[in-house]
Amino acid sequence: MDLKKLVGDASVFFSRAVQLTEEKLGTSDKTELDAHYENLVNRTEQTIIWTEKLVQDVDSLITPNPGNRVEDYIMEKIEGQKPRRLNNLECLGSDMIRAGNEVGPGTAYGSTLIKVGAGQQKLGLLEKEFATSATSNFIDPLRRFLENDVRTYVREKKDLENKRLDLGAVKNKLKKAKNASQDSKQKEGSINAQLLKEIEREVRLAQGSFDRQAEITKLLMEGILVAHSSHLRHLQDLVAAQAKCYAACHAQMQDLQRELSNASGLYTGTEATGTRPDADNTPLFRLNSEEIDLNSPTSP
Repeated sequence: MDLKKLVGDASVFFSRAVQLTEEKLGTSDKTELDAHYENLVNRTEQTIIWTEKLVQDVDSLITPNPGNRVEDYIMEKIEGQKPRRLNNLECLGSDMIRAGNEVGPGTAYGSTLIKVGAGQQKLGLLEKEFATSATSNFIDPLRRFLENDVRTYVREKKDLENKRLDLGAVKNKLKKAKNASQDSKQKEGSINAQLLKEIEREVRLAQGSFDRQAEITKLLMEGILVAHSSHLRHLQDLVAAQAKCYAACHAQMQDLQRELSNASGLYTGTEATGTRPDADNTPLFRLNSEEIDLNSPTSP
C-alpha cells in the first residue's frame, strides 16, 4: 500500500470535511452554482426519482407477489433468466379443470368448470405475453437508463461536489493568508508574498478544475433530460402492449360466454335447473334460492 497516497487521501478528506462543516456553520464562504445548474439538478433529480418509481410500479403490476419479485431478481443475476412459474390465472384454471374432472365432466357443472378453467389458462398465457412485452419494452430500457446514464451522473455530480469543497477550502486558505500577511512584520514580507502567490496558483487550478467538472455535469444532466423522448416511446409501447392484452382477453371471454350460452346443459341439467309441471316443462334457472323463468319476457 502506498503510504504517501493514503496520507494524502486522508488529508484531502479531512480538508473537505472541515470546509463542509464551516459552510454549515456559516464561518466559511460557499461556492455557489448558477441558477441554470440548479434548475437542471432539480429536473434531473425528479426524472430519476419518478423513473425508479415507475419501474417498480410496472414490475409490481406484472409480478404482484413481492417474494416472487425478489426471487426473479436473484435468479436473473445468477442464471441470467427468471424462473418459470404459473401465474394466478393459470393456477385458477388448472384447479377448475381438476375440480371439473373430479365433479364429473359429464355433468353440467363439471363440464362448465373445465371450459371456464381452459379459458382462465388462456387468460394466464395472455397475461404472460403482456408481462414479457412490458419487461422488454419498458422495464429493461428504463433500468438500463438508471444503471448507465444515471449512475454516471451521480458519480460526476459527487466529483463536482468534492471539487467545490476543494475550491472553497483553498479560497478560505487564501483569505486567511491575506489576513495574516497584513499583521506580519515587514521583514517577513518577501516570505508572505511568495506564500500568497503559491496559494493564488492553487486557487486558479482549483477553479479551473471545478469549472470543467461543472460543465461535464451539466452536459450529463442535459443528456438525461433528452432521454425523455425515448422514455415517451417506451411508455407508448407499454400502452400498446396493454391494449393488445386487454383486447385479446376481452375476445377470449366473449368466446367463452358464447360457448357457455350455447351449452344446453348449463340450464337443463338436473343440478342447476327445475321444471314446472303446469308450464309444459318450461326451463327454470335458480338464482339466490329464487326460480327464474327463462322464457318469461320479464326475466333478466
